[in-house]
Amino acid sequence: MSLLTTVAIIFGFSAAAMALVWMLALKIRNIGIVDVAWAGLMAIAGGFCADVAEGSTLARFSVGLFAGLWGLRLFLSLLIRVRHEPEDGRYQALRAAWNGSPVKLFVFFQGQAVIVALFSLPFIAAANNTNVTLDFWFFAAVAVFVLSVAGEWLADRQLATFRGNAANRGKTCRNGLWAWSRHPNYFFEWLHWFAYLFLAIGSPQFWLSLIGPVVMLAFLYRVSGIPWTEAQALRSRGDDYRRYQNEVSAFFPLPPSISKNGAL
Repeated sequence: MSLLTTVAIIFGFSAAAMALVWMLALKIRNIGIVDVAWAGLMAIAGGFCADVAEGSTLARFSVGLFAGLWGLRLFLSLLIRVRHEPEDGRYQALRAAWNGSPVKLFVFFQGQAVIVALFSLPFIAAANNTNVTLDFWFFAAVAVFVLSVAGEWLADRQLATFRGNAANRGKTCRNGLWAWSRHPNYFFEWLHWFAYLFLAIGSPQFWLSLIGPVVMLAFLYRVSGIPWTEAQALRSRGDDYRRYQNEVSAFFPLPPSISKNGAL
């Protein structure tokens, strides 16, 4: 299947799914469900790319497995959060800024469908690689995938444990990985995309795999990741979070004694 056809099918399916999720979000008054849908659609996109690709069996199997496990873990983690917690403060602020406009929210949800299609490109590049064998790059991809998923799971677990203690209300988590990075979950999310880059080495479509780490880093650093999250943290935790910003690295995990002014 051609690249354009694959991407078009993924976008069409995602756009239709996001339209349904948008209607559900209006009904339950929780925009946070968009993140749940995005994770699930990414898992589906990875499986679809693996199924229709023309790469080696190992390449296709790896992409389907990696994307499926990563997307499913993220989907379940976010679903639990949405079901048991109030709407994320970031989305409350967005709803307020847009006066709850259903039209603007619809455009926002459809934007997530575009992002699903965009981030399916690394899946396609890796799954179409006919040169994947049990070599150094394959095992590097496996190592990066295992490390990133385990790291993201651990960061989420440490944060959930901290939030589960009523005595920590209004405080900033500094437990475990959160003492080394203000956003360890984002860091490991970004790291995960290198697995597809390594799998795509030797493929004519290798350049598409760069979209994963490069564009995801831009999104996390400048668009919807760190800026949104930290703006909400400052609204809810004020000076406590400002001290955290000055003492802990923003993204890359660094020992607290090395990180200076939280600039990295």
